[in-house]
Amino acid sequence: MNKLALSDEILLSVDKPARYIGNEINMVKKDPSKVDIRFAMCFPDVYEIGMSHLGIQILYDMFNKREDVYCERLYSPWVDLDKLMREKNIPLFALESQDPVKDFDFLGFTIQYEMCYTNILQVLDLSHISLFSKDRREEDPIVIGGGPCTYNPEPIADFIDLFYLGEGEAVYNELFDIYKENKKNGGTRLEFLEKAASIDGIYVPAFYDVTYNEDKTIKSFTKNNPAAKDKVKRVVEMDMSNTYYPTKPIVPYVQVTQDRVVLEIQRGCIRGCRFCQAGIVYRPLRERSLDFLKDIAGQMLKNTGHEEISLSSLSSSDYSQLQELVYYLIDEFGSKGVNISLPSLRIDAFALDVMSKVQDIKKSSLTFAPEAGTQRLRDVINKGLTEEEILNGARDAFIGGWNKVKLYFMLGLPTENFDDVEGIANLADKIAREYYDLPKENRKGRVNINVSTSYFVPKPFTPFQWSAMETVDNYLEKQRFLKGKIDEQLNRKSIRYSWHDAETSIIEGIFARGDRRVGKAIYDAYKSGCIYDSWSEHFDFDKWLKAFADNDISAEFYANRDRDFDEILPWDFIDVGVTKEFLWRDYNRSLKEKTTINCAAGCANCGAKVFGGGICFDRQGGQVQ
Repeated sequence: MNKLALSDEILLSVDKPARYIGNEINMVKKDPSKVDIRFAMCFPDVYEIGMSHLGIQILYDMFNKREDVYCERLYSPWVDLDKLMREKNIPLFALESQDPVKDFDFLGFTIQYEMCYTNILQVLDLSHISLFSKDRREEDPIVIGGGPCTYNPEPIADFIDLFYLGEGEAVYNELFDIYKENKKNGGTRLEFLEKAASIDGIYVPAFYDVTYNEDKTIKSFTKNNPAAKDKVKRVVEMDMSNTYYPTKPIVPYVQVTQDRVVLEIQRGCIRGCRFCQAGIVYRPLRERSLDFLKDIAGQMLKNTGHEEISLSSLSSSDYSQLQELVYYLIDEFGSKGVNISLPSLRIDAFALDVMSKVQDIKKSSLTFAPEAGTQRLRDVINKGLTEEEILNGARDAFIGGWNKVKLYFMLGLPTENFDDVEGIANLADKIAREYYDLPKENRKGRVNINVSTSYFVPKPFTPFQWSAMETVDNYLEKQRFLKGKIDEQLNRKSIRYSWHDAETSIIEGIFARGDRRVGKAIYDAYKSGCIYDSWSEHFDFDKWLKAFADNDISAEFYANRDRDFDEILPWDFIDVGVTKEFLWRDYNRSLKEKTTINCAAGCANCGAKVFGGGICFDRQGGQVQ
């Protein structure tokens, strides 16, 4: 079936048909017969979520700049269309051409969170592509996985032909050139995968074998093909001001999660929070130049018609030219009705001054992420934020006219006790007190403090990758305890508490530190009907428990136990630059409640200098610890 993917009758019977028709503003159109490579880029979630992802926009622009490549997009069909496609045997298609995905050269998944794993299988299934890589035919697309979840690719290793470990700007062009050459010479699928495995950042799971000890830990992880590398090195784009960036991002016809221009001001982070995977795997910090950002911002706003621009970064306050950039954007675009969004800011005098210029104070709220309720625990996680700084920031915000505050915390952090949990309630009350201590004439009604807790999930390539998660019962006990303590506070009427679901967090923990044996449970859960597991209305914990039980997968083994340094971790074959020795050293510092210096203040010798640039060389101070 070609160019006839969905009839008008079907489109009119599903929710938001604009998700599936393409033709958005700035969509790229090419003649498929005039390219050598067709690439289907998939975000395995609903359109509104996937269209908000900057990474896909960057790669879409980069790939389509090549005359020999046509990159198209697809997203997971929502459950209503999923049902119809199965009933009517309609193969999944790309938005640009409406051609079946199974006819493409590549199907690439960007995998941003673990709870989308069954949606990867949904996309393969609806595309009429074998779910297991070992069953694929010569004419099937090469299935690629990329994104943060691929820093432990093992739970989905059986479904993916090759993983791309690192930043897309780095070696995709080399991969495409090898594919073209192999295709031209009549090479096989296996021959391409062997050639691809020679490139840094490319991991072909089929080229490795895993054995296990009697206690279920990994005994060995060995190559079975001479083309494979002993260690797969993460690849990085070091020059952030002379690289690809979409000046004409696609503008959807339906409202999406992030309906604005996104300007990535830097990549990486200096802070070293011990729970944060992104802060490690995106090292070193690399800034984009001020001139580059000014130019890109103007072009993107002109080419999209968006009325908001968001400055994207893991820690925007650490961008060295933030003040100059923000004031330029205000002066240049503020009078034209363009709003400026500043996520990931540390609340200080500059941040408040800027936000007072770009936000409606009456409607907006300020966000603080203390993560832990006591200073002891904030030191354990290396948050680098004191209670005094939090209270001073809140006080300055209240004086500036704000009366809405969001506070983000985690429950179940390593070494956490009930005093730390109670500290969350106490800190929220102290912030409320800062407001009510203002003269009455300077207050605008009641302060609104929204406390939100998620559950700690240990992630690969963090100092806490060896730490145990708490059980669901323990999480729920702490959540109930915290709710009770908030209800006891003097300012309880000003504090609202919400929390993340503990059951999905446990599954996320199993996936985050899982090995290849978890893949069969993912397959069984999908076959039992699990998709859109990150959506509460579709998540079915009982089906997951059965899939785990049927495959001897337990939370006790994968999520709820500590690991030793000598245990082979499923991701040990990956070299992200930051060394395992540094992570172990930092983990042990956490147990002693010792903080580690941030990258701007000094070098903690994490290993990221191997990339030869970024903050490791540009503005490094201090001494190696």
